[in-house]
Amino acid sequence: MSNKPKLQSFRKSVANLKSILVESKTGIVRDAAIKRYELCYELSWKSVQDALRNEGLEICKSPKGCFKQAFKLGWIEEEEAYADMVQNRNLTTHTYNEDLADEIYNNLGEYLSLFESLVVKLEAQRA
Repeated sequence: MSNKPKLQSFRKSVANLKSILVESKTGIVRDAAIKRYELCYELSWKSVQDALRNEGLEICKSPKGCFKQAFKLGWIEEEEAYADMVQNRNLTTHTYNEDLADEIYNNLGEYLSLFESLVVKLEAQRA
């Protein structure tokens, strides 16, 4: 089975995150950006999972495991940044407060770059 549909959704979610990050920050924009980040995050590790399956490699069962395998294969270069992303994603899911939301929002530009790079790597791997 091809990973194309998931990868296309991931690419689109990255574009949606990018489009909200150019907006002036308000509470609504911040919250929308965080939700878009959460979607990118979910699609990123699931796209890696599909790519591993297509390569005939062991399938990871968690975001952390998928990112670790992607790092080993050279699909991602910033393993520590991805570890931070995993931690922040867990925080957005289980807790909510203004300071945390602002902190995570301030990291979204870096996360966007990581997602954009991963899309390029996964598309090249698929080609």
